[in-house]
Amino acid sequence: MDLDSLKAGFLSYVVDDIQVVTTSTLRIIGTLILAKLIIHFGSKAVEKILINKAGKIIPDNRALTLSGLLKSILRYAVYFVAAISIIEIFIPNAAKTVLAGAGILGLAVGFGAQNLVRDIITGFFILFEDQYAVGEYVTLAGVTGTVEEMGLRVTKIREGGGQLHIIPNGSINQVANFNRGGMQAQVEIGIAYDEEIDRALYVLHQMSQDFSRKWSEDLLEGPDVLGLVRFDQSDMVLRVVAKTKPMRQWEIERQLRKSIKESFDREGIKMPGPNKIFIPIRGGEPDA
Repeated sequence: MDLDSLKAGFLSYVVDDIQVVTTSTLRIIGTLILAKLIIHFGSKAVEKILINKAGKIIPDNRALTLSGLLKSILRYAVYFVAAISIIEIFIPNAAKTVLAGAGILGLAVGFGAQNLVRDIITGFFILFEDQYAVGEYVTLAGVTGTVEEMGLRVTKIREGGGQLHIIPNGSINQVANFNRGGMQAQVEIGIAYDEEIDRALYVLHQMSQDFSRKWSEDLLEGPDVLGLVRFDQSDMVLRVVAKTKPMRQWEIERQLRKSIKESFDREGIKMPGPNKIFIPIRGGEPDA
């Protein structure tokens, strides 16, 4: 074999390799671009179907929850198909191989991906039972905040301070939802021991009637004056409660405190402050 034949064979081999690499690279890039486009336009379609028509067929927060979940499912499905397609570029019939090894894969999932499976199953039951939805104020896994997103595997909670918590659904074993049903606002106020309890209660009743008219849009019941609830070291504690619409309990509590203070000041009812004890010093000032 002469030198020219070797060169020709080498060049042919190199050109074939370059063609294979180029073709494979273009197929991979095309697959990734197509996956991104499917996710993008699929997410837009989900938003158009659910969010834009929210309130007509299903509630707004329910639509947001379903939208996030469907987009999460779409993203996982597209990534899986794209990964199989890329693997098939290097390993022909990879999909058949994966299906043939489904038993082994299931065993591996059972031992190595228990948390993932638990997260997905728990997320499904959270959605099915409608335990909470996007936009609701909840306490999950010790975190209190607003649900920003609910996915197939995780739930994202935004705290009042701005922190974003990403909580695996499998770790959620108890839910406190502040948006379902009426909430209770409760205010306790102390009066001095030398004040007349009946007079203070009368002032609170009058204040409650005016307050219920002023804040009727936020109140479901009350305010109701429960009366004297306990004796503290320096005051007698009275309690006022009201039933409010969801997420309005804190504002009602603030306004109740303000109204009670103004009513007591107007009627001259004293609320005890910090005790100050003055000890006179005899024989001149103490040494520095």
